[in-house]
Amino acid sequence: MTEDARFEDGREAPLNIGALDADDLRVIASLTQDAVFPASEMRWDRKGARFALLLNRVRWEDAGKERHAPERVQSLLVFDTVQQVASQGVTKGDADTILSLLSIGFDETDAPSGQVTLTLAGDGAIRLSVEALEVTLRDVTRPYAAPSGKLPRHDD
Repeated sequence: MTEDARFEDGREAPLNIGALDADDLRVIASLTQDAVFPASEMRWDRKGARFALLLNRVRWEDAGKERHAPERVQSLLVFDTVQQVASQGVTKGDADTILSLLSIGFDETDAPSGQVTLTLAGDGAIRLSVEALEVTLRDVTRPYAAPSGKLPRHDD
């Protein structure tokens, strides 16, 4: 005998995923595409070798987006084993400057070390020199309706 689906079976849980290689990172990159965050919400803990962003990402994985307005959720994007951070076109620490994450890439230099590049809208970029690729993405709030009421548009 088969059982009907229950409401509880359809719930969506917050994301809590990690990446240890370039393929895994592509998944995180797709989930964080078009995320926005104030420049004041990025931190590098030099002693702890950790770089973190508190961002508002689009819930691209939302299975119910046809039934309701697009949603965003606050998430922590954390990179471990970070040895050096460099940026271009980024105003650090300014709460009024809102940055938009376009993509994340990884170039291995001396396995497992490499460079992670976070490409931002407006020609900005953040480059992280890492000892090894170790990334986590974790939702930290409940989803909320995107203030624009729309998904970001891509002109390809």
